[in-house]
Amino acid sequence: MIFALASFCIGNAQRTEEVYKKSLSEVLVSVEKKYNVKLKYDDRTVKGLNVSYATWRFTSDIKTTLDNILRPLDLIYREVEKNTYEITQYDYYRRTEAEGKKHLDELLAAYSNASAFDKRKKELRECISNALGITKNAQRTPLNPIFRNKVVMDGYTVEDVAFESIPGYFVTGTLYKPTKGKGPFPVIINPHGHFYNEQDPSIAIDSGRYRADMQYRCAGLARMGAIAFNYDMYSWGESVLMTGDPLAHETGFAASIQTWNSIRALDLLLSLSGADKTRVGVTGASGGGTQTILVAALDDRITASVPVVMVSSSFFGGCPCESGLPIHDECKGHKTNNAEIAAMIAPRPLLVISDGDDWTKSVPGTDYPYLQKVYGFYGKETNVGSVYLQNDKHDYGITKRTPMYKFFAKNFGLDLSAITGKDGKIDESKITIQKNKDLLVFGNFPLPANALKTHEEIVRVFKEVQQGK
Repeated sequence: MIFALASFCIGNAQRTEEVYKKSLSEVLVSVEKKYNVKLKYDDRTVKGLNVSYATWRFTSDIKTTLDNILRPLDLIYREVEKNTYEITQYDYYRRTEAEGKKHLDELLAAYSNASAFDKRKKELRECISNALGITKNAQRTPLNPIFRNKVVMDGYTVEDVAFESIPGYFVTGTLYKPTKGKGPFPVIINPHGHFYNEQDPSIAIDSGRYRADMQYRCAGLARMGAIAFNYDMYSWGESVLMTGDPLAHETGFAASIQTWNSIRALDLLLSLSGADKTRVGVTGASGGGTQTILVAALDDRITASVPVVMVSSSFFGGCPCESGLPIHDECKGHKTNNAEIAAMIAPRPLLVISDGDDWTKSVPGTDYPYLQKVYGFYGKETNVGSVYLQNDKHDYGITKRTPMYKFFAKNFGLDLSAITGKDGKIDESKITIQKNKDLLVFGNFPLPANALKTHEEIVRVFKEVQQGK
């Protein structure tokens, strides 16, 4: 009888953690009342979350209480004004500028000359490649390029292009070539970032490489005398035709294959008739800036780089396609950051463009001085430059394209006058902005018979290629 009663009590009693469990939203209301504070947060951030042992997490101190409540849920807070706190998700890819500077100082203490930094670059290249799953045994399988819809414009041509970076996965993009000059012509790859359609952010197909600013940039470089190529990020734009799921972009694997796609894009461009293998550039903004610094760090064929609104020692990229793999983890005793990765191109020419509206506001006071010291190891301080636009926003607008054009004109011997007006300012008025449908490789054609059709298939084949199978 006693045993039966005990069993009944145990079976019907709540576990201790259940007794004290409350919804996070309910707990936060209690915090506001108890401490007479205001808490700001997006309802979606707290929806469905519960706090175990909720009442036991309250202390006499508001900050300790918030730490107790939020940290187990991977949430953080910051005081935005007196007695007002903002609650957000923990951004593992973000830290303070002071923390970024401290990290750079620690790195500089670890290498103080060109020989030491060359050793560090070699180590980092191996660590980053391993994190991305890109191996020395990787097969450079046939590119099997497809060229379509060539159009002659004023001073340049536009052509839709696809190539197989791995068997069955087609990288889709647009090729811009100059119509004047005999060559050889410099080649410049242009990865795009997470920029949406200017008029309607819901139209994904009008984002990325289809945007006007991407077309201006590539056509402008072509008019100046360079072969320029832009291409879709993984599972973005036309690439979704092969993954079947736009969310496949928000994976760590996207960082791997996007880097591989940039390497293979160089293979394609340098195989073209008239391509100059001694003048090879890359430039991109935001997420495209991440792709810019990665390919420049890993591929010695890049001779000049312009990462835009991305380089910062305190920000690692908010998309899993940038920071979803441990490319910044400890390597031979030291972690790395995007400023150090950008520096891996040294002593080759580098221009960092930043603004005052995002994380790159750290560039003039923290990241650029670090880059100058690294280039100083080689006696090449003039090979690194910084353009800081304090009143600019996070974009690749004309104020940022202007210094980029001048940089490549100087380093690649391009004709800046081809896009310069009588007033001496950059003039892109002779560039024709095409509709997105005109830039689609497979818009009026089916995918090739061997095209991969799922994210899982692409991951499998990528691994086989990297294993040399």
